[in-house]
Amino acid sequence: MCGVIGIHGKAKTNINIDLYDGMIALQHRGHDACGMVTYDGQFHTKKAIGLVREAFHFSTIQRLQGHIGLGFIRYATAGGMSIEDCAPFTVNAPYGISMVFNGNLTNFAALKEELRTKDLVSLNANSDIEAMLHVFAQELTKHTKGNFLNNLYATVASVHKRCKGAYSTLACISGKGMVAWRDPFGIRPLLIGKRGKGKNAEYIVASESVMFTMLDFVYVDDVKPGEVVFIDEHNKLHRKVVTPGRWKPCLFEYVYFARPDSIQNNIGVYKARLRMGEKLAERLKPHLKKLQIDVVVPAPSTSNTAALALAQSLGLTYREGLYKNQFIGRTFIMSGNRRKSVRRKLNPQILEVRRRNVLLVDDSIVRGNTSREIIKMLREAGAKKVYVVAAAPPIVSPCIYGVDMPTRQELIANQVDGSTEAIRKHIGADFLLYQTIEDLIDAVKIDKGPVKEFCTACWTKKYPTPEAKPALLRKIEQQRLSDKSSVHC
Repeated sequence: MCGVIGIHGKAKTNINIDLYDGMIALQHRGHDACGMVTYDGQFHTKKAIGLVREAFHFSTIQRLQGHIGLGFIRYATAGGMSIEDCAPFTVNAPYGISMVFNGNLTNFAALKEELRTKDLVSLNANSDIEAMLHVFAQELTKHTKGNFLNNLYATVASVHKRCKGAYSTLACISGKGMVAWRDPFGIRPLLIGKRGKGKNAEYIVASESVMFTMLDFVYVDDVKPGEVVFIDEHNKLHRKVVTPGRWKPCLFEYVYFARPDSIQNNIGVYKARLRMGEKLAERLKPHLKKLQIDVVVPAPSTSNTAALALAQSLGLTYREGLYKNQFIGRTFIMSGNRRKSVRRKLNPQILEVRRRNVLLVDDSIVRGNTSREIIKMLREAGAKKVYVVAAAPPIVSPCIYGVDMPTRQELIANQVDGSTEAIRKHIGADFLLYQTIEDLIDAVKIDKGPVKEFCTACWTKKYPTPEAKPALLRKIEQQRLSDKSSVHC
């Protein structure tokens, strides 16, 4: 799971500052590395390990001149931290192309071998973004007759056939413009915004809408599954669905990853999380008399919205019983010892939890390490009882589309017998209640929206892409277990 942003501004202007601000707004989608490329007749690139604010100083940004640019926030879902594996990636032919994307290619290993043996292309990095870039460049070379726009549409249709998995892609083509496309299931998010009108129109395409207002862009639409969006050098927008598909966006985006002020697939993340809390409240009602809950506390900050809605629905006291250090990253996407990270990030508000029965609301329970550490902290702070409710069902299957849940072994629901009672004992809670998958879907889905189904593979083992068969899942799992240097964004 990474973050991408592309801006196509007016000719002879610089979008570097806007691009930097947009990347800052997407920082929650990855802490490992970042990169930016701008175009003013030639490409100017900067990549770095770490956060955007640490990598891009004023002198660096000033060097990145151009009216078109791409930004990338990296969250490595497997493997190392090498800067060589960070986007943007660039090739010189045809035209000159620079690319970023958010997602995972499920056929990366096979595609890499195909590029080496059949196309005589050697990848410099162990990144599926580089593989897609070379596939795109090769296919664009094949489609050179007639109108460039039609050739571009045909090229992406060919990429859809060769590249399997989940991806929302942005590319800048030298002398042509900026192109964006989404996989045929729309698993990873991608939105379009517009600033200005007519010949003065400027466009933004990004993983989330969080920077639109800040940069004076207005939300236009989401890129549809299998659709190509192209902004030419005259700032004219072109769109076409080249590979008919069906909406299957990632449901985990709404549970955890997206910022609450974001809109994805025409669905407000904040509203969805409010409804998650209301659904949980209905499930919790039969247990209220037995539990005697004194205070509702969210596991900050992704769970704050659901916890507030739950407390309001049940007439319970809501308190921020855990203080989050805003200068520590998101523990779910941190590499290394997450238990130590929890202690550094969270501190209990002792006066709010001491001698009370605490209902801890969490967005999800993945590995169980974070939940167990938080429960231990609350007990040490004097809580009498610690009850836990999760806004999402037990996660039982690995994500192969870009979320850091690569193997079954590390999921708590597979480490114990899978029952709620076994998980409760493992994390040390006095009570545990999960959201049902039906209620979760109902909380996110809106009647008037285009999305009627979601990717729920991590909860249901039902993968939307047809290549996700048991043999492939085992192969991906074995590869990630044995090859720690493998990197997918």
